[in-house]
Amino acid sequence: MGAEIPSQDPSAAALMRRDSMQITQAVLLSLLVFLPAGCTAHPPRLSAAAAPPTLQGDPAHPDTTRGWVDTQLYFGLGPANDPHKGISETDWRTFLDREVTPRFPSGLSVVDVYGQWQGKNQATPERLRSKMLVIDYPDTQENRDKIEAIRVAWKQKTGDQSVMRVTHRVDVSF
Repeated sequence: MGAEIPSQDPSAAALMRRDSMQITQAVLLSLLVFLPAGCTAHPPRLSAAAAPPTLQGDPAHPDTTRGWVDTQLYFGLGPANDPHKGISETDWRTFLDREVTPRFPSGLSVVDVYGQWQGKNQATPERLRSKMLVIDYPDTQENRDKIEAIRVAWKQKTGDQSVMRVTHRVDVSF
């Protein structure tokens, strides 16, 4: 499978695991940075001879959209170096089921991410296990209020100072 580490040097095994984790994180970060760029390109124009799309859509999943936004919310779960502290995967899914899915039942994505956060009174940043929640939706006041309610619910549940939100306009096609 991989290189064998002599049993008398446990620090070598730890370094190898750390290096492997760093490579995995670098690959994931690259995907998060470069894949969205491909998603924001304008849809290709079909020639008159090209076949029309087969999906016609429905109100929740239209074949093309206007006035939609993509929102990414970043939730800190706990220390990166201690997965037993903070919010468990079960607690996260319960939060998702109770607070997020009822507000956006038509679809969402969740990505495991590593993050850093430096609070107002902290000398150094915390390294955190995190989740990035991605939701695409029509840009209405009602939906913006739903996003804010999710952020407030998380801060009340965890005592966190913030939930970072990134929102930008998108062209979406199903």
